[in-house]
Amino acid sequence: MPEEGVPLTPKANLLTTEEILTLARLFVKEGIDKIRLTGGEPLIRPDVVDIVAQLHQLEGLRTIGITTNGINLARLLPQLQKAGLSAINISLDTLVPAKFEFIVRRKGFHKVMAGIHKAIELGYSPVKVNCVVMRGLNEDELLDFVALTEGLPLDVRFIEYMPFDGNRWNFKKMVSYKEMLNTLQQQWPELEKLPEEESSTAKAFKIPGFRGQLSFITSMSEHFCGTCNRLRITADGNLKVCLFGNSEVSLRDHLRAGASEEELLRIIGAAVGRKKRQHAGMFSIAQMKNRPMILIELLLMLQDSPPAIPSISSQDSFRVQGIRHRGSFSNQMMILWKGGWVPQAPLLAQRLLGSVCPQRHCSSHLNSDANPKCLSAVSRAPGTPSGPLPTSDQLTHVDTAGRAAMVDVGGKPDTERVAVASAVVLLGPMAFKLIQENQLKKGDALAVAQLAGVQAAKLTSQLIPLCHHVALSHVQVGLELDSTRHAVGIRVSCRARGPTGVEMEALTAAAVAALTVYDMCKAVSRDIVLGEIKLLSKTGGQRGDFQRT
Repeated sequence: MPEEGVPLTPKANLLTTEEILTLARLFVKEGIDKIRLTGGEPLIRPDVVDIVAQLHQLEGLRTIGITTNGINLARLLPQLQKAGLSAINISLDTLVPAKFEFIVRRKGFHKVMAGIHKAIELGYSPVKVNCVVMRGLNEDELLDFVALTEGLPLDVRFIEYMPFDGNRWNFKKMVSYKEMLNTLQQQWPELEKLPEEESSTAKAFKIPGFRGQLSFITSMSEHFCGTCNRLRITADGNLKVCLFGNSEVSLRDHLRAGASEEELLRIIGAAVGRKKRQHAGMFSIAQMKNRPMILIELLLMLQDSPPAIPSISSQDSFRVQGIRHRGSFSNQMMILWKGGWVPQAPLLAQRLLGSVCPQRHCSSHLNSDANPKCLSAVSRAPGTPSGPLPTSDQLTHVDTAGRAAMVDVGGKPDTERVAVASAVVLLGPMAFKLIQENQLKKGDALAVAQLAGVQAAKLTSQLIPLCHHVALSHVQVGLELDSTRHAVGIRVSCRARGPTGVEMEALTAAAVAALTVYDMCKAVSRDIVLGEIKLLSKTGGQRGDFQRT
């Protein structure tokens, strides 16, 4: 838990019980056979027993697991077991009560230990204990943790310290798998490695004669991205295909908008197809914006095997074993396992910022019967399947003599064109607070910037000399507060039907909206940074669609 805590997500933003079950049914129907409820802390959710019971009714679901801090486990476990809970992970980073209180920022060590023993008493084997090892904090307890496995059916899992928002990650604090293994082998030279499933995230070992075992999760020093088959859905309904990725796709928003099962499968398939070959590496990850770990996972969905690939290009050979194919999930998911290679697929939906608890949103639509107004949630432009945008090796806005000239679009067909662009304004705490509370002397900065963005989109051809005039049919400007960065995130969507695209309109609108926020706040602070102005997507052009990944 970060020292300052985390902003709580409003209850209305969380998935309801029925939404969780709807998504679970969809995934299980298409071949997922393991679901883990994790967190945050899943046992503080009042309907957790009911969720487990209803998951247990899903045909084809073989394992229901839970990852918990263990505080409420002893009390709830009998009910959870009766409901169908089949696997337990308990997070415990120290065996010293005083140190436990320092790490967790609350009392409860003895309750956690009671939960571990209750799980053993009720027949769970092994009971997995997750221990994040941090230099200078608990690396001196490695031998003590392993000693627990002598008489107890535990799988103590040592996890390399990983970077997340709020945990002040430092490479020097990370104890690598090899260093931990070397420490244990000095005490127990007979330590032997156990076989593991291809998709396992843990390297398992056992000391002969010990009842339990130990494992290492080597996310930082030896990643296992190539065989990872896990998907995560956050408590507020965002799909994450990688724990360390900051890209998220809101399944909740699509559910609440009435998306069909086929549409959801298409969205999920595109997100999984977009999964990268491997994560960015420990140093790059440490610089990325991502949710704090306690806000990342609600549902961890696993398959014991990669999904089937019904048709595979002859230019690639794929190693796919132990397939359990059901329905069309493999087609929709577009997952191709070849060592660590996963094909890049279109980005259908992605949240602009990783803000945990956005507090104000503004959106505007150029409709004849609607006025710009502040909304509780920014509407997202619908995603569109696409491939990479071919690039040209020649400039298009020059004539044969190399002079600047407008492109002749007279012969191009009229098509529906959509472009989405974004920008970020880093305000600093003082200006951010004034915007958040709408206390600027100049007025409502978000509303003014919103209108400025709309106006700029319509005037783009007058501002950018070689742009064609485009009759826009729709402009949407959304501004979202990001309290973790003291920033305003800007997202613009423009639509028109014609022979030329609207990416310049979207980019101009995003830039002018950002400049307007600066203008509204410059009397408060001159230390404001405008940046990250970029095109996120464009569709409808002759050269194909573009989606930024």
